[in-house]
Amino acid sequence: MSKVIAVNSGSSSLKFQLYDMPSETVLTSGQAERIGQDMGVFTIKINGEKKVTNLPLPDHKAAVDILLRSLTEEGIVKDLSEIKGAGHRIVQGGAYFSESVVVDDDVVAKVDELCELAPLHNPAHLVCYRAFKEALPHIGHVFVFDTAFHQTMTPESYLFPVPYDWYKQYKIRRYGAHGTSHWYVNRRAAEIMGRPVDSLNMITCHLGNGASISAIRNGKVVNTSMGLTPLGGIMMGTRSGDIDPTVVFYMMKKLQCTPDEMDTFLNKRSGMLGVSGISSDARDIQAAYEEGNERAKLTVDLYTNRVVNVVGGYYMQLGHVDAMVFTAGLGENDTHTRERILKHLEEGMGLSIDYELNAKIRGEECKISKPDSKIEVYVIPTNEELVIVRDTVRLLNI
Repeated sequence: MSKVIAVNSGSSSLKFQLYDMPSETVLTSGQAERIGQDMGVFTIKINGEKKVTNLPLPDHKAAVDILLRSLTEEGIVKDLSEIKGAGHRIVQGGAYFSESVVVDDDVVAKVDELCELAPLHNPAHLVCYRAFKEALPHIGHVFVFDTAFHQTMTPESYLFPVPYDWYKQYKIRRYGAHGTSHWYVNRRAAEIMGRPVDSLNMITCHLGNGASISAIRNGKVVNTSMGLTPLGGIMMGTRSGDIDPTVVFYMMKKLQCTPDEMDTFLNKRSGMLGVSGISSDARDIQAAYEEGNERAKLTVDLYTNRVVNVVGGYYMQLGHVDAMVFTAGLGENDTHTRERILKHLEEGMGLSIDYELNAKIRGEECKISKPDSKIEVYVIPTNEELVIVRDTVRLLNI
């Protein structure tokens, strides 16, 4: 028996889950938020109950310190020596990493080099890794990359039609994101279906505040919707997704704004929030939609259209599809979003959906297609942390 911690750090946050392996029992979970602000918030789950503490969290090291101190003070572990490994989610692994790796100086240097491609995430991942390494110097660490599962794409899927030198000199290409989530639900769907994953074609829809869709043939990604960064792809909570590049040049002139200001518009003020003027949260938009708000209706129609366009294109690229999976916040819980998307795909993809069952499913595994459906459709909650700890145990041999 060994305890392994899964770590997911953002620019101002740190989420964690501590597992007892190999039983895969979650001993505790929680998060540190508002790191670097005047007052932070630390939450940890103890015996199923959340304990919330407001305290200064000046940096990620302070967050790691309070996390590890809480594990012993709350009796979750008797001593930190019980923790045998740490697995860290890394957003951008570029073309360097097609699988999870044990961390060494070369790995750290490569992740640091890729900070330009994920400026809000990779630097925070490294700060957090170094804080854990200092606090737990005798354990092994593993990096698990959001981009790794997508490295099976071929050039016609990952290259952009721009000067080829941009790819050779500056690494401009499609990398994708949410790869750990897509990998998990792809494998889990195959398990539920009782078929080898390498015998199935699948479209996986990770729909949350950030969202991406992947086309998977025989267990390997052939296309994914996010691009160089998580800004690309379908419409999201605050991100625009794919747009005509001329919009950027034109609006920079009209607004007389800088590249950084335009980045803020597209990453933080677009998507559902930008179109609706209401919220980036689909629940708020659905409530307004039900009250007859026209911009809320426009928002859900636009979101549905963008998802349907991508899924339809991937259906044609794959040739045939055995299963389609919904996961992440909206995919697992938003019954209205699923219904709207599936009704638009019914005729073209030969779907037969149990919409009464769909309306009841929130956050649980379920097959929502009927027996006569050409494609099996599932709701499967993602579990990226479990993938992280499994890879950590496997690679560190603990």
